[in-house]
Amino acid sequence: MIPAGWAHRDSPKRCRTLLKPVAESGLNVRLFSSRESVFRHTHQLRVRYSESDRMGTFYNSRLLEWMEVGRSELTRAAGIPYVEWEKRGVMAPIVEANLKFRGRAGYDDLLNIETSCEREGRARIKFESVITQGETGQPVAEGFTIHALTNPEGKPLRIPQWVNELLGDMTE
Repeated sequence: MIPAGWAHRDSPKRCRTLLKPVAESGLNVRLFSSRESVFRHTHQLRVRYSESDRMGTFYNSRLLEWMEVGRSELTRAAGIPYVEWEKRGVMAPIVEANLKFRGRAGYDDLLNIETSCEREGRARIKFESVITQGETGQPVAEGFTIHALTNPEGKPLRIPQWVNELLGDMTE
């Protein structure tokens, strides 16, 4: 079974309907209260040797790569992988990033990458990531990226209806 977690801010009935295909795929699905993140997924990743440095921890630029893994796995678990977004003419370039380093992670450590997604205005979405040690829960890093939604030519787009449906009926 693939370790995964989910959250969606909406009615429990709508959540069960939206998550049914995900649950049937064998993913571990759970609902969170409406006080928690809008949309959440947890993915496990093992630190590879090439990602560590002479100080015995991960090299700092790897954090952005791990956050990308979290975003990709969240959209895949939602049923519309990012590659499908691009096929539908929606690009999501990063326009802002924030990183906070909280602890160490060395070669072969198992990490949990918990990623959430929510609207950030009418034409942007925000992905937040919290990375912890898989075995101890100790914090490793956290951060967020904000993505403008654009067409393939780079012109801004309002959040499409199908993305709004994925994110739920939040008020801005």
